Amino acid sequence: MSDSSEYTPPKVWTWEQPSGGQFANINRPISGATQEKDLPVGKHPLQLYSLATPNGVKVTVMLEELLELGHKGAEYDAWLVRINEGDQFTSGFVGANPNSKIPALMDHSTQTPTRVFESGSILVYLAEKFDAFLPKDPATRTETMNWLFWQMGSAPYVGGGFGHFYAYAPEKFQYPIDRFTMETKRQLDVLDKALAERPYIAGDDYSIADIAIFPWYGGLVLGRLYDAAEFLAVDEYKHVKAWAEKIDARPAVARGRRINRVWGDETEQVPERHDASDLDLKPAAEAAAE
Repeated sequence: MSDSSEYTPPKVWTWEQPSGGQFANINRPISGATQEKDLPVGKHPLQLYSLATPNGVKVTVMLEELLELGHKGAEYDAWLVRINEGDQFTSGFVGANPNSKIPALMDHSTQTPTRVFESGSILVYLAEKFDAFLPKDPATRTETMNWLFWQMGSAPYVGGGFGHFYAYAPEKFQYPIDRFTMETKRQLDVLDKALAERPYIAGDDYSIADIAIFPWYGGLVLGRLYDAAEFLAVDEYKHVKAWAEKIDARPAVARGRRINRVWGDETEQVPERHDASDLDLKPAAEAAAE
């Protein structure tokens, strides 16, 4: 479909009406809280406020990987933030993240609770706190950080660009879909060429770079994002696909993907996690049937 819009931008843009689309009710050009509400605090030092979007999954996977290694201090409460209902605009959440985006982490193990926002920053914070998934060798550490920052800078093209115009925009226009599809495929090609040379994105070992990249690009090639695998011809990226399948098989990844999920297969949904046993609970419908 071609873009037949006759829209001409005004000299000064003004916010007059919702932009349309799935998230129109929460889009606004100003920051800050819209309601007074404190964040809940559970029994563990680490308090995560999130949703199982790709950015949220990064952190739950990281925490589950740390627990898999035996780091008891990585026990955490994961509270559900329903972004479609505006939970991210409460005063408590804005205090944890002034940008009102999930995920946000509060570490109550420090003398004054430490807030950590932006998923990449949370991954680095946890990696340094527990001395895991971030290499000590300066060259490999730098390569890990290179790919972490690559993901943080590149994924908005996949989510806010390709995902928005391909899956969520109220109308389909060829120009933005072509533009962001081209960039998404270029990024997949960047990854595919890197992964042709090594088992993990930064070298021989699994790291926070893999944890950051997997929910976005692994999700694309495994057919979990935007129902776009066929459209993007993901089978062209055989090294990315093999890497994604390898990471997807990790038990901690399987657990992390379920936490703060409230859509899709009910057996995969764990809206909140306050104890490891929460992942063993049966879906509500199944429990009710017994």
